[in-house]
Amino acid sequence: MHRFEEFQVLVIVSAAKLRAQLHVMLPAFGFAVTHFAISARTALRHLRARRYELILCDYALEGGQDGQHLLEDLRQHEIIARDTLFVMITGERNYECVLGAAELLPDDYILTPLVAGALRERLVRIADRREAFLPAWRLSAAGDWLGAIDYCLRAQGAYPHYLVDFHRLEAELYIAAGRVDEAGEIYRQIIAAQSMPWARLGLARCLALKKEHAEADALLAGLIAEHAHFMAAYDLLARVRAASGQGREACEVLRAAIERSPYRLERQRQLGELAMETGEAATAEAALAEVVRQSAHSGFRNPEDHVRLVRAQLAQGKADAARATIGDLERNPGGQPGTALCTALASAMVHAHAGDAARARASLAAAEKLTAAGVAAFSPRLAREMVGICFDQGLEEMGSDVAANILRATSDEQTMLALREMLGARGLGPLSKRIEQDIQEEVRRLIMAGAEKARIGDYGGAVAAMTQAVRQMPGHPVVLFNAALALLRHIEHRGWNDALAHRARALIERARALDPASGRLSMLAEFMHLLIERDGIAVPDAAPARRRARPNRGRAVQAGKEVRARRS
Repeated sequence: MHRFEEFQVLVIVSAAKLRAQLHVMLPAFGFAVTHFAISARTALRHLRARRYELILCDYALEGGQDGQHLLEDLRQHEIIARDTLFVMITGERNYECVLGAAELLPDDYILTPLVAGALRERLVRIADRREAFLPAWRLSAAGDWLGAIDYCLRAQGAYPHYLVDFHRLEAELYIAAGRVDEAGEIYRQIIAAQSMPWARLGLARCLALKKEHAEADALLAGLIAEHAHFMAAYDLLARVRAASGQGREACEVLRAAIERSPYRLERQRQLGELAMETGEAATAEAALAEVVRQSAHSGFRNPEDHVRLVRAQLAQGKADAARATIGDLERNPGGQPGTALCTALASAMVHAHAGDAARARASLAAAEKLTAAGVAAFSPRLAREMVGICFDQGLEEMGSDVAANILRATSDEQTMLALREMLGARGLGPLSKRIEQDIQEEVRRLIMAGAEKARIGDYGGAVAAMTQAVRQMPGHPVVLFNAALALLRHIEHRGWNDALAHRARALIERARALDPASGRLSMLAEFMHLLIERDGIAVPDAAPARRRARPNRGRAVQAGKEVRARRS
């Protein structure tokens, strides 16, 4: 019997009649703490203030955002944890539409009209599933990805009805631990038994991480041909084609996806940015205008979208439209730290387009002052735009400083190549090479300082040195990896420390986002796991087990055949 009284529940429903029904039903099921929100915006206030175990959300919400888009925003921005259950309430008329184009599936769907007994049965079912997976999710959240894998292997015997789901989670955990080949092998075994779309997508992701773009492209194109509404496959295919230099083909993939599911902001934003890079300014303007329009309702408005839109408008000579966009930027996202910075850069673009060098330089100086003060920072793409304007306006020193700061803040391979290309197009290839060499030397000095502290046994000093290095280079994967290593070595020699372990996990995740195929990931994951195991740090009922031989997943999938009959 589930102790529903321990669950905190958030109900997000605009319709008064449906809210009234749930207000009566949920306490009768044993839920003691239930909060209600009538829109996505009010829900966000609740979710940022406290943690919920269960969210019941109506698909049809007021305020311009539906429940599916809210779920995607909450997962993308990490507002809710993986162990928070999200249940979508929808009418039968909307169900097939919602399911067909969904990027991220909720834990279950509940069809209206609500029937108390059926609702309770569904909630018990998903609570049972949560109980089975909770130890793995918590181990993963604690940074013990290998411990979570071990739990998945043990749990397959205890929960045979979730067998396929445990295999799927196991593969995802291997990717998180930097062991992409092992994840790929799991997906291949599942595909050999039954060609599940999610397994083919997972394998394509592994291939993309290894930069095997041609094979990933073929796999994804075939997947889309068979499953035209599998939207995640479109997004990955667009990234694969963009990474392999096929910008126009990537735009075509995104356009096809948007025709089927037009409300995913990140997809529209990606199309806008790629279209600008391939010289399709009109396409970029249309996509980015839609991003600005839709994000006004989402609670996740990003002022950089206005700057991107200004850039697309100016590329077509639409100066008046660009000024109107700046006016909208100044009026609407008030209070966001990046608004003033984005306004300054967008103004510099408009002034530069009009040939007003003095005002363009003044706006660039304002932007530089805000970034130097730490008020806000640009994404790498917009920072590159600022670099270009600086050099175009004769502000070589400012442009060089901004270029160097880009590599300090986000020094992944894609960012470095794009900056190199942008400077090279302006005849500044030697400057680009010098900036990269200076950054490499800066990284070497920072890492050597931390390593010397550790060599003499000053592990606290090593942590302090690498913490300072992260402040100076917050987006350089080598710095992040070495800072995480310094924290783990401190734990190795001075004993377990929850705060240091939490910081190490966060650094590993940041480094993974920048360099997901790095061999350092698996080393750090193994080190973290050994320390957790050594010191007996474990989630209750989820103590790491000795690793054992991997089962034959193909045979297991054949026996368990369904992904999960959650919507039966």
